[in-house]
Amino acid sequence: MDSTLTRIAHEQAKAMAAKDKLDHDVLGGFASRVHSAGAGRAAENIAYGYDSFPKTLSQWIDSAGHRRNLLLHGASRVGVASVKSATTGRTYWAMEIAGDYARPKLTTGTKQAAVAKPKARTRESCHLKILSICF
Repeated sequence: MDSTLTRIAHEQAKAMAAKDKLDHDVLGGFASRVHSAGAGRAAENIAYGYDSFPKTLSQWIDSAGHRRNLLLHGASRVGVASVKSATTGRTYWAMEIAGDYARPKLTTGTKQAAVAKPKARTRESCHLKILSICF
């Protein structure tokens, strides 16, 4: 899970719910919205009407185009959000999938350059795992 992608997904779901409209471009073009994530490639799945993430994910898996996004080559981070429309009560979903992030930059030492180590992850329960990403 990635906090930037989750923010982008939440903004997308919130805008769709506010306008009660399923639309990738409700906040502008996808490329401009996902640029801040810094990914080399990204995809977005959206949906409405499903009351839970497992039902929404199942629909995406069963759809060839959405499944292609879920299996995006090099994907390593994801953000998911849902917002309920105050007008119709429909739940709008957005999932941002991204990968091909730049490798960690080398930090200079006295004699050798060292690769910055990634932060240690805390253990959390995994309800669903796709491409080694735990939901």
